[in-house]
Amino acid sequence: MTDLLRKPDGTRGQTHAITPESAGWGYVGFDLWRLSPGDVAEAQTGGREAILVLVEGHARLAAGGEDFGLMGDRMTVFDRKPPHCLYVPPGSDWRTVAETDCTLAVCTAPGQGGRPARRLGPEGIELEERGTGTNTRYIHNIAMEARDVADSLLVTEVYTPGGHWSSYPPHRHDEDDFPRITHLEETYYHRLDPARGFGLQRVFTEDGSLDETMAVADHDVVLVPKGHHPCAAPHGIDMYYLNVMAGPRRNWRFQAHPDFDFLSA
Repeated sequence: MTDLLRKPDGTRGQTHAITPESAGWGYVGFDLWRLSPGDVAEAQTGGREAILVLVEGHARLAAGGEDFGLMGDRMTVFDRKPPHCLYVPPGSDWRTVAETDCTLAVCTAPGQGGRPARRLGPEGIELEERGTGTNTRYIHNIAMEARDVADSLLVTEVYTPGGHWSSYPPHRHDEDDFPRITHLEETYYHRLDPARGFGLQRVFTEDGSLDETMAVADHDVVLVPKGHHPCAAPHGIDMYYLNVMAGPRRNWRFQAHPDFDFLSA
């Protein structure tokens, strides 16, 4: 696997279009739309399910023949307000019309169908604190395992304050051996405050067959096909990322790197 760091294609319209084929894996897709007032984004889900996350701004959304009206409650992702989100089943279409400048993430994975289009947030999403010390970060669980809202997708937002680490201690979920560990592909959509800053992410396996450390910029996406994948936010730069995971089963079970067992002792 190469090219784990994906840069946006421009600053308006569809700036990311990551498919399983372009990523070289089997499950996760991720699109990002950056829209100005009046811009339209729309697509068919085909054999995949989708979770639309209105990262920033206000927009009118429709999906599966239902008009969900005006959605969105934060003009910057760093407001830390719960996101407005929409589940779209396979075999459906969706459409977004921007009312303001807005950022829309489209998270996709294989779906079996049978679920209706529905709102997933902000109702039912609370900001959760996780970790201690400089490992403290803040989570919005949009569609993790405890919420039975999707067939394959697992989606969450994470805020990492400047000077802190996240996805740490290093952990991996790259084997299909439930309940010990599950195989989940993962994307990280990064945002930074201030936007001119940078963050760091390392993706590495214990045997050294994959070991890449990347300086991530605002709106970059990192692919995690396997291995451990910790992130760091430099002092003075807050980091946000939107995680999308999917694999053979919708369970998140991971193994920590054995060299870091002392951190959980």
